[in-house]
Amino acid sequence: MPMIYPPGSKNSSAQLTDNLYRTKDGASLPLRQWLPKTEPKAVIIALHGFNDYSHFFDRPGTYFSAQGIACFAYDQRGFGAAPKRGLWAGIPAYTDDLRILVRLVKHRYPRQPIYVLGESMGGAVIITAIGQVGIPEVEGVILAAPALWARQTMPWYQTSLLWVLAHSFPWLRLSGDGVGVKASDNIEMLRELGRDPLIIKKTRIEAIYGLTDLMDAAFDSADQLRANTLILYGENDEIIPKKPTYDFLQRFLSSDRERKTVAFYPQGYHMLLRDLQAPIAWEDIAAWINLGTDKLPSGADRRANEVLKPLLY
Repeated sequence: MPMIYPPGSKNSSAQLTDNLYRTKDGASLPLRQWLPKTEPKAVIIALHGFNDYSHFFDRPGTYFSAQGIACFAYDQRGFGAAPKRGLWAGIPAYTDDLRILVRLVKHRYPRQPIYVLGESMGGAVIITAIGQVGIPEVEGVILAAPALWARQTMPWYQTSLLWVLAHSFPWLRLSGDGVGVKASDNIEMLRELGRDPLIIKKTRIEAIYGLTDLMDAAFDSADQLRANTLILYGENDEIIPKKPTYDFLQRFLSSDRERKTVAFYPQGYHMLLRDLQAPIAWEDIAAWINLGTDKLPSGADRRANEVLKPLLY
């Protein structure tokens, strides 16, 4: 059976230090901070993608801090230098860790608006956390290429193979070698990731199964994402296909509640925040936060409207 490796008993208080987020069960999750030199205008809490870790936000965090936005990112359980590396902690663990960290950061910055930003798997964690019970301290949600490839949008042979492997060889580790997908046009950045020992190169089948459970939950939460939201998607994304993304966006945009902005980047890939055109996306995010505008500097919102309009009407 595919296993989940959940947190232990909650026998302590959650705490933040300069480089650690200590959870209620005593787990030490590495934490990175990018702080402006003056009082911040806003705060971003960033969640990395699958097999990645908090370093993913280094360049964006440096940019946003220069724009007066304080940034925090942590290694989620099982990733980076967090405990139980390579093991899947379960959806409740990831969503609870996010909710508690938001409260801690809001306590530190009571007057600043808090934004949560998720890339790929991190986006799915945020969607699920907001959709399940909400996070009232959050002013807005930013999703960069959220992981939405749910089982109902996969071909039957893919879901069947995943089930068989997960229930036969859950411990088996697979690499992405030979898959032939392009995650970004920033080749030097991809080479750096290949040399980074904290990037997981071989993934347990049961972790992939757990990620798919998370994508199912996020995909089904489109109608429950009741928060001011900015969604960014690269039209060259070869990791998360267009169909599940567009299906999610159709349901997400069907309600006029809250502020909703969708941005499509014709030159963008899955790693939008680290692609060669990443500064364009950073500028759009900063404008959405600092200026409160839905008219993005790059015009990516207009491009999204052109693509999605035939699907919505």
